[in-house]
Amino acid sequence: MTVLVAVVDNGGFTAAARALGLPLPTVSRKLAELESHLGTRLLNRSTRRIALTDAGQDYLSACKRILEEIGDAERKVAGEYVAPKGELVISAPIVFGRLHVIPVISEFLAKHPDIDIRIVLSDRNAHLLDDDIDLAVRIGRLRDSSMVATQVGMVRQITCGSPNYFAANGIPKVPRDLQKLSVITFEA
Repeated sequence: MTVLVAVVDNGGFTAAARALGLPLPTVSRKLAELESHLGTRLLNRSTRRIALTDAGQDYLSACKRILEEIGDAERKVAGEYVAPKGELVISAPIVFGRLHVIPVISEFLAKHPDIDIRIVLSDRNAHLLDDDIDLAVRIGRLRDSSMVATQVGMVRQITCGSPNYFAANGIPKVPRDLQKLSVITFEA
């Protein structure tokens, strides 16, 4: 199909061979094989010009349409379309999502208006496949090593207490001092 389109678009076999980067005999042979396969003549040839037969005209139209569809499919699969579109489902912890993810989503949507985003804010780690989640923001160590993860930042841990508690129990000076104190921890 590509050879036929090149011959017609370039006005002859020699120009088509040049455009396709193929030897002239290869272009001629491929077109002859195509005509043999189809059982009909596609081109009327003379030493000075080529002309499509009626069957050739119909076949050329179909070839151009098919090759365009193949090209579109290849570009789509390769991600070459200029404007991304579709739905993106994002999961994030509640407070972190409100403070840090939603502002980024707003900027993203301004740049990519054809994308619809659904954000799932929850302090439980949703299962990405079962919950149809495309992207999840996690804080801490990743438990499931089969997931693809990219570190985007660091979270610092802090120890805090009320003045009354520290007055009664002392202020810890080193991390080891925490073992002697009553603590409340939070894990996501």
